[in-house]
Amino acid sequence: MTTPVTLKIDFVSDVVCPWCAIGLHALEQAAERLAGEVRLDWHFQPFELNPRMGPEGQDHEEHVREKYGRTAEQLAQTRAAIAERGAQVGFVFNLGQRTRVWNTLDAHRLLHWLGEEGAEGQQRALKHALLSAYFTEGQNPSDHATLLRIVGGLGLDTERARAILESDEYAAAVRRDEQRWQGLGIHSVPAVIVNERHLISGGQPVEVFEQALRQIAQGA
Repeated sequence: MTTPVTLKIDFVSDVVCPWCAIGLHALEQAAERLAGEVRLDWHFQPFELNPRMGPEGQDHEEHVREKYGRTAEQLAQTRAAIAERGAQVGFVFNLGQRTRVWNTLDAHRLLHWLGEEGAEGQQRALKHALLSAYFTEGQNPSDHATLLRIVGGLGLDTERARAILESDEYAAAVRRDEQRWQGLGIHSVPAVIVNERHLISGGQPVEVFEQALRQIAQGA
């Protein structure tokens, strides 16, 4: 029996990025298609779309108009495209519930914690839960009570998570990692870095990820 090729995946993303949710699910489905050939070693890396956002957040449509100059018609078209792509990979976007944009540093601090101390699969489970909380359920990913509820729902250590949130633990590490990826040229997400050398940008279709992973695995 052939041993699957292990590919290290650095998945650079934010938990309020819709294309990151699409890209993650598409990449996972590509890996499922390559089961037996490829095994993915997941590492979730931080990227804040709104690092200077205040704790009060900002109205979503106002934010997008200011940041990207989109009209109401363009926003509606984008929402429809996102919802369609999400449905294709099995992710539910309830974009009408996503009324505000928030800072995500604390969510990234918890993800970093599990990257450092968690068991295999726990960091990815938290990433999924954070994406669903924001895009499907319309929850605030900067609210500590919300974050602790998500952590508890996954059966993780809520007291450890609470201690992290009530301190500055991992804040410097998250910012250092963000600066590192930006220094390597990552300025939009999702960005998938395979084996620390191959970059796949954007929320690509499953077939694109599948082809790329197969080629990289064969080269490895």
